[in-house]
Amino acid sequence: MTSSDSGHGAARFPWRGRLLRKGSGPASTANVANIITVVRILMAPLFFVLLLADGGQDSAVRVWAAVVFVVAIVTDSADGIIARRQNLVTDFGKLVDPIADKVLIGGALIALSILGELPWYVTVLILVREIGITVFRFAVLSDRVIPASRGGKIKTVLQAVALTLALFPWWNVVGDWAHWVNGVLMTAAFLATVLSGADYLWQAWKHNRSAA
Repeated sequence: MTSSDSGHGAARFPWRGRLLRKGSGPASTANVANIITVVRILMAPLFFVLLLADGGQDSAVRVWAAVVFVVAIVTDSADGIIARRQNLVTDFGKLVDPIADKVLIGGALIALSILGELPWYVTVLILVREIGITVFRFAVLSDRVIPASRGGKIKTVLQAVALTLALFPWWNVVGDWAHWVNGVLMTAAFLATVLSGADYLWQAWKHNRSAA
């Protein structure tokens, strides 16, 4: 079988290929990096239930919810590092990785709004942006796969930091000024989310114009 035949076979059967081993051949859709991404999606419901379990009280349950959130967020870097180092980057991974982030971040935003700790308009606007860009990715999937942009990655980092600090009851240790810090960081995350969304639309408009 020629290398070309092998590539076509991998395209027809995407579950075949490398799972972890580094190489130049096709990577399986079920490779380790993608499995980590899927696990991150599955951790989101656990985090959501834990955070709401005791009504958001500053208890051990809330701390455990925050820990689950942090562990899930850390896997975002882990799957990316593994995929790049082992040459396991796949179209599935490019598409599902941002979705995993949105499921986790969206769950945190909704939970904090349910608890009355975050204005609903912030949650709604961020979710509209995130869902809109995800739908756009699916809409152009037959033409091209759109990976996360640099602005999108910065947005994700800001969201992760802001939500992590909002979840851990660290104000019990350092005082009420922690709420001010949380507000500043959440505002920065909100602005980054809106601006990166606008950038996606701008880049899409330029692409369509050049392709016309």
